Amino acid sequence: MDGAGSMREDAPMPSESSRADARPHLDASPSDSNPPPSPPANASPDTELVRETQHLRQSREALHRMRERTAAMPAAAGDRLSGEFLKFTLWKRMKALEDDPEVPLFFGRLDYGPDGEQVGGGLPGERFYIGRRHVTDEHGDPMVIDWRAPISRPFYRATRREPMGVDLRRRFGFQHGVVTGYEDEPLTSPATGQTPPASGPQTSAILEAEIERPRVGPMRDIVATIQPEQDDIVRGDIATSVCVQGAPGTGKTAVGLHRAAYLLYTHRDQLSRQGVLVVGPNASFLRYIADVLPALGEIDASQSTLEELVGRVPVRGVDPLATALLKGDARMAQVLDRALWSLVRPADEALMVPIGSRRWRVPAYQVDEIVAELRSRGVRYGAGRAMLPQRLAHAVLVKMELAGDSPDDRVQASVARSRPTKALTDAVWPATDARRLVLRLLSDEAFLAAAADGILTPDEQALLLWAKPPKGPGSARWSLHDAVLIDEASDLLERTSSLGHVVLDEAQDLSPMMLRAVGRRCSTGSATVLGDIAQATTAWGVADWPAALDHLGKPAAVVEELTLGFRVPGDVIDFATRLLPSIAPRLAKPTAVRRARGELDVRAQPDVVAGAIDAVAGLVSAPGSIGLIVPDDLVATADARLSANGLDHSVLGNDDDIDARVDVVPASLAKGLEFDHVVLVEPADIVAAEVDHPTGLRRLYVCLTRAVTSLVVLHAEPLPAELG
Repeated sequence: MDGAGSMREDAPMPSESSRADARPHLDASPSDSNPPPSPPANASPDTELVRETQHLRQSREALHRMRERTAAMPAAAGDRLSGEFLKFTLWKRMKALEDDPEVPLFFGRLDYGPDGEQVGGGLPGERFYIGRRHVTDEHGDPMVIDWRAPISRPFYRATRREPMGVDLRRRFGFQHGVVTGYEDEPLTSPATGQTPPASGPQTSAILEAEIERPRVGPMRDIVATIQPEQDDIVRGDIATSVCVQGAPGTGKTAVGLHRAAYLLYTHRDQLSRQGVLVVGPNASFLRYIADVLPALGEIDASQSTLEELVGRVPVRGVDPLATALLKGDARMAQVLDRALWSLVRPADEALMVPIGSRRWRVPAYQVDEIVAELRSRGVRYGAGRAMLPQRLAHAVLVKMELAGDSPDDRVQASVARSRPTKALTDAVWPATDARRLVLRLLSDEAFLAAAADGILTPDEQALLLWAKPPKGPGSARWSLHDAVLIDEASDLLERTSSLGHVVLDEAQDLSPMMLRAVGRRCSTGSATVLGDIAQATTAWGVADWPAALDHLGKPAAVVEELTLGFRVPGDVIDFATRLLPSIAPRLAKPTAVRRARGELDVRAQPDVVAGAIDAVAGLVSAPGSIGLIVPDDLVATADARLSANGLDHSVLGNDDDIDARVDVVPASLAKGLEFDHVVLVEPADIVAAEVDHPTGLRRLYVCLTRAVTSLVVLHAEPLPAELG
């Protein structure tokens, strides 16, 4: 997973002797050279641990009281509808106040010195515990401050050069929800309130343990390990759309999810009405990240794959590559627009409406003028068709008034519903739906030619036409790209509702038309776009972010690049980035910031599957998750051989068990996931499975960068030349 860390409480913490004495500097300048002075030792480490443990216990008790008070609130309302709404609101509050004893309520502490300045609400001499949610005592005083509150920002941003009024920052180590250690980082001298001498770059043992901690199961939050450059993105303004170009292991997915949590906290009323949506590449990926937002107390965000988002028709077909590329081209939006509006025709005859003993006539030229005026207003097709009968009826009323009659609104409504008005509306502005429009476009050569004239070449038009047109929308074998076209047509008919914020992950794999589909869901809101051009594994994927953001409808989005890798080991990333000159020469090479270089083992193996089974068996005793990444056509073989050897496992894409120690991972589904240990089988076959050679190399790059601790590469065929 492209996350900077996870929150698991089963990793070893620093030794007893290091708990109070470790004073890491997390944002040191290269010129720092002297160690900081020690804070006064007014309490032994054991005494401090007892105090912090007591505060954790009291905080849990306070959270329990908050939940009990919520549960005791009566859902009394003036009517049944209001009562149901109140019950739902209380239920959501109860869910947000759930406590998991395995997850610590706080992970850090900020101590403001006696002469500290006010920063984000911090006052001199105050102490704040930073955690996943806000907890108050019976008097309303804070026991834990939500990590998203302005006063929490110094925990992520304060340095000895810019302490932001903070005298001391403390990080806590936990094991199964119990405080086991802490590290103190003095930011100003306790005696004088002055900035202490700068020191050389240091690393927090607790921070490293948190980032590198083994994991099994779904992704966890990274609130304890957010880095300054990540924090800037997370806390960005809701009105600003952000695109994060992130190398493997830089935490872009985690940043996107935490940005959603931050916005839900900061703009609760707005986003609870407008909604937040997370769009991921596949269902396995969404299951993997599903626990992050609920763990932070946020249950209002929804999740969807692109296929679910445009799921107006069942997807049962697959397009040839050339056809898929064309259907994903942004020019198809112009073709669809022209095809739809070509249905509107000039009036062949006047409107004749009998009212009482008289007949009222609206001439054909006036009908055309009304239609032209409606179209000039830029209305959607469906809205214009609904407005036309009323405009025709109004024209009749004007004629009646000029003749001396005094018609009222009931007469206008009657004329609008009359048979002659409906018949003329159907003739001039016929009804249609998105499926039938796209079906006709892909099966009617003359209709397609008229709509695509000057936009698509004759050869391109031939690629779009079905060899054997289906009898109707229900019998068509729609592809995913067809579903995207239908979604575009639906928006031309009726405006798609916009959400307040959309998080789009793995955006580099989407075609221009797919990006338009997502962009419609946040047309009046903002977006957080996450991706890595080097990991674009579709032939229609993103070539550069400015063009992609333009298709998304967010051309003014800010592009941020993350290159510091917190999860992928140095040896592994160095090996994988040998592919960058071939797959993304303009991207900066990612840098691993971990001390541990990781374990890399690349070896030839005559029987790669047998070698992979042996490698997995050897890793089962090691802590953490194991991913066996194989070419898609070897999934069944790997599954059978693991079962034959008695190794419990799941098969990604077939099983819903995301807590398995061992996963068989088809190369096509590896994107976005991470494992402590990866065994990668036959790189050459992974590359060869892609029609486009650069795309195959990108797929291999994805697979090589899923490892957090160790990577074993087994090959019978020669390695791709790009790996050197």
